[in-house]
Amino acid sequence: MFLVMELGFVACSGDPSTVGEPVGRIAQSQRQETREPLTASGEQELRTIVQSGRLSDLQWPNFSNHGASVKEFYEENGFKLGWSRRGKPTAQALEFIRILEQADTKGLDSKDYDGARWTDRVKALQSGDGASESGRVRFDVALTVSGIRYVSDLHLGKVDPESLHKDFDPERQHHDAGAFLQEYVLGAQSVKDVLVQVECPYPGYQRVLVTLQRYLQMEKEEVPDPLLQVKKPIELGQTYNGLEKLVRRLQFLGDLPANVTVPADSLTYSKEIAEGVKRFQIRHGLEAEGKLGPQTIVELNQPMSDRVEQLRLSLERWRWLPHGFGESPIVVNIPEFKLRAGDTPGKPTLLMPVVVGKAMRTETPVLEEDMEYLVFWPYWNVPSSILRGEMIPKIAKDRAYVQRNGYEVATYFGQVVTDGVISDDVLAQLRAGKLMLRQKPGRKNALGLVKFIFPNDNSVYLHSTPEESAFNKSRRDFSHGCIRVEDPKALAVWVLRHNPGWTKDRIEEAFAEGKQQQVNLTRTIPVLIVYTSAVVEEDGQVFFLEDIYGHDKALAKLEAQAYFSRN
Repeated sequence: MFLVMELGFVACSGDPSTVGEPVGRIAQSQRQETREPLTASGEQELRTIVQSGRLSDLQWPNFSNHGASVKEFYEENGFKLGWSRRGKPTAQALEFIRILEQADTKGLDSKDYDGARWTDRVKALQSGDGASESGRVRFDVALTVSGIRYVSDLHLGKVDPESLHKDFDPERQHHDAGAFLQEYVLGAQSVKDVLVQVECPYPGYQRVLVTLQRYLQMEKEEVPDPLLQVKKPIELGQTYNGLEKLVRRLQFLGDLPANVTVPADSLTYSKEIAEGVKRFQIRHGLEAEGKLGPQTIVELNQPMSDRVEQLRLSLERWRWLPHGFGESPIVVNIPEFKLRAGDTPGKPTLLMPVVVGKAMRTETPVLEEDMEYLVFWPYWNVPSSILRGEMIPKIAKDRAYVQRNGYEVATYFGQVVTDGVISDDVLAQLRAGKLMLRQKPGRKNALGLVKFIFPNDNSVYLHSTPEESAFNKSRRDFSHGCIRVEDPKALAVWVLRHNPGWTKDRIEEAFAEGKQQQVNLTRTIPVLIVYTSAVVEEDGQVFFLEDIYGHDKALAKLEAQAYFSRN
């Protein structure tokens, strides 16, 4: 399953002390012997470039943001060359260069690591008696800077998540990429194996990587041939003029078996084809009725380059994640409208639909916090924005609205002012923000019978709901920002599993007792609210979801500017 239960107890770190002995580690004396010394003028040129934080040979010349790592690399090296011997690139340099040239297969952009420039650089070093000392210095710095950029991006992501999600600031384990190259890459028997140490090891990340390779190949093989659009959905037994194209597209995407054929001159939308469309709809977050409607055709016509981009952005978000958890987390993926939780990596015991905040209006934030307690039979304290925008107009129109819907007006200290007909004075105080409105506990309460609290600046939490019909819809962004869960009792059982005495029967009683009760957790539980529009399940099924909040578009823009803006 996506992202989740594989998070619990796996470290994702570039710090070799936490991941075991990296492949290719060599002793200090051996490292010094493998470095190539420079003349005094050559060393001075190297020092000058490092000090300046700039190398004009690079695609992105300004490397000052990694200046400390580059400086440490050469200081530890005694300002000798690390990537060439007797004027020729080392085996490690050549392997590392091949990896940089293929950075796209990791969901990164090879241009950021001078991918297209290495062929000419290597030729220059390998020709004749080798390049000049100045040429070797510039080659060495270019590879060091590109390598540091690559290792850093591979380990932590290219974009700082806070630049997109201000409330998402997980405690990620940073490391010094320059020291890592110096210690483990320069003398590695296999650079590829060493780099595994810094790459995120979660199974879900690996599944996205594997899928990316497949979709990169599909992107090369794709022959653009858009399907004909329709005004009304095509149903079983009706005709569709683009039937042959539809079958080819579904088979190319893997949603229709290759042995399904269309009889010559047939335009009939058959059961087999409708089942293929239904499978496609399920994988793309559409209403899975098997009808061929306008939105389904739009999604079918999406080029593979768009799907590659979704997978690439998913990998970026995987790299943002904390590198370990003391407790298995609860994970909500916003575009997928799903919650997962469980104790065994890769095997969630809970998988349930959720309702998230409305796009463009009351979006659920991406964040990482710790759940501390839950409340049975909670009050709903109406947020000021909802009070002003929705409740006050209703109360002004119907002064008995509060009484009929189980609300009460109270002070901010919890003293009840009235739960009856609202007077002009009370309405004026509500408008002025001097009083609050809250809904009494009960089965009609907007929060249902339980809320799960992980304190955060957005006052967002998980809760049950009396409005269960929304869970049957394929797109479920209907809330004011909080997250409604379909099976609150199952979630409460899982959340309280470490609290002594809180058995399933005791939890059932709490739901039935009709009184407010707060239960503090004996162990806090990490809650991850994440956002990824490309999900790969354990069985290899790929799901592409709508970018409902536009976060993919914003992230792609930030990635495109990441190096450009520094140069």
